[in-house]
Amino acid sequence: MIVEKYDKVASFKLHDLRCFDAVARFGSFQAAANALHRSHPSVFAAVARLEGHLGLTLLDRSGYRVELTEAGRVFHTRAVVSLRDIDNLDAYARQLASGEETVLRVVLGDLCPRPSILGALSTFFAERKRTRLHLDYEAVTGPFERLRDGTADLIFHRADNSIYGFEQIRLCEIRLLPVAAPGFLPFGPNAEITPQQLQSFTQCVIRDTAHNSACEDHFLIDGAPHCSVPDHAMKKELILHRMAWGHVPDFMVEGELRAGTLINMQGRYLPGRTETLAAMRRADRPHGPIGEELWRSLKEGLGT
Repeated sequence: MIVEKYDKVASFKLHDLRCFDAVARFGSFQAAANALHRSHPSVFAAVARLEGHLGLTLLDRSGYRVELTEAGRVFHTRAVVSLRDIDNLDAYARQLASGEETVLRVVLGDLCPRPSILGALSTFFAERKRTRLHLDYEAVTGPFERLRDGTADLIFHRADNSIYGFEQIRLCEIRLLPVAAPGFLPFGPNAEITPQQLQSFTQCVIRDTAHNSACEDHFLIDGAPHCSVPDHAMKKELILHRMAWGHVPDFMVEGELRAGTLINMQGRYLPGRTETLAAMRRADRPHGPIGEELWRSLKEGLGT
């Protein structure tokens, strides 16, 4: 009986699993059929066939919208991981067959100075037309999560030596400065501002894009109102418009500080912070030839 059940489960088709995943994500057989470029009856039959093989009812079809059963919800969580692994395996096999990766997935973190990094990537990929650069943005712990879950090959973000399994190339240091627009705070230009004095003023912070975010303080002032934005460019705009104060990378505000449209609030109680920007990748996974070339290029051209 155990052998028969194992054979039954192991024999379901990848096509059926993809159809079930699409129905679970889009909420209807028709929407899933459209996304997969299949007919409604073929998707319906595929899910029914999968349920028959598993001996489980994965979908509740009694309502207007198809819903996952409890068993379906648990099974879908595991199916998503398996499908992602299969897609990664397929991509890796194609890399081996062609000798080069078809795509390299790179994530820029919120501290990344884009002109210098994009310049390096532009020069590198200009000579490698067969590999497509897939570029994304993530903030706070989002880049680390993307490396962990295998949806990024390389990230540019703040170095973190406490993360096991990553290797990194240190690129440069970035200073995070506390800044405000003139007139937003009622303090003199040379005042030693304390966190307690800022409790009545809105502080702007970056939203963490990770799905399972770790606890980070983001320089938060206890008890102060705060607003959140997706990146430092938006944070800078809010600060310039006297909507908040906050910490911004030094390379983004050099001109404004010289012109006096922003004020550096740095002092004994608001020291800011220096972060090291690094290129990072997984140390426990193989990398394709283009990924290895890019890693060597970064080490030789930008690394410290």
